[in-house]
Amino acid sequence: MQLTKFGHACVRVETNNHRLVIDPGGLTDPQALDGADAVLVTHEHFDHFSEKTLRKATDRNPALRIWTNTSVARKLDDLGARVTTVGEGAVFTAAGFEVKVHGTWHAVIHPDIPRVTNIGFLIDDALFHPGDALTVPDVTVDTLLLPVHGPWSTTGQLIDYVREVAPRRALAIHDGALNDIGTAMVGGLLGTNGPGAGAPYDRLVPGASVTIG
Repeated sequence: MQLTKFGHACVRVETNNHRLVIDPGGLTDPQALDGADAVLVTHEHFDHFSEKTLRKATDRNPALRIWTNTSVARKLDDLGARVTTVGEGAVFTAAGFEVKVHGTWHAVIHPDIPRVTNIGFLIDDALFHPGDALTVPDVTVDTLLLPVHGPWSTTGQLIDYVREVAPRRALAIHDGALNDIGTAMVGGLLGTNGPGAGAPYDRLVPGASVTIG
């Protein structure tokens, strides 16, 4: 499985000429969807879900399928059977990949801000994208896509999260709002300058790829 990082929280995974894209939001180059067979969307926030981008992609590719939660699916209900609603515990096949759903809620930003639903996707029992939550799957994870910057977590929480998931490695996502200084600071604390997260940490620049599994 080859993983390519795109803007912010979006990644594309490919194998055997199949392409699966996760969270192509408003901070992502729409070209991430070129040649995609399927799309997964964790939740409705603009940096993970761009209705305009997805509608253009479905217009270009009538075979494109989307799996997401109820709130996002409602915004695309006119696409009919091309959109499938899934939730915690669901298992399905998308673009040739086995996908398992973990989690229900977005992380708490503030008690006065209503929470939205958020689902994480485990791809082929190897790659986990949690969306905007620190969900711990009940299985071994090879590669954790770690949301390193948001208004709902601290770097200390991320260190503890990686320790609890105990992946073979962690790769940064959700970093579109970080400048170079912030990226270096977070990377240092999650890496050799920190207390130890228990797994190697790395950050791919947009457009870079790595082999998973």
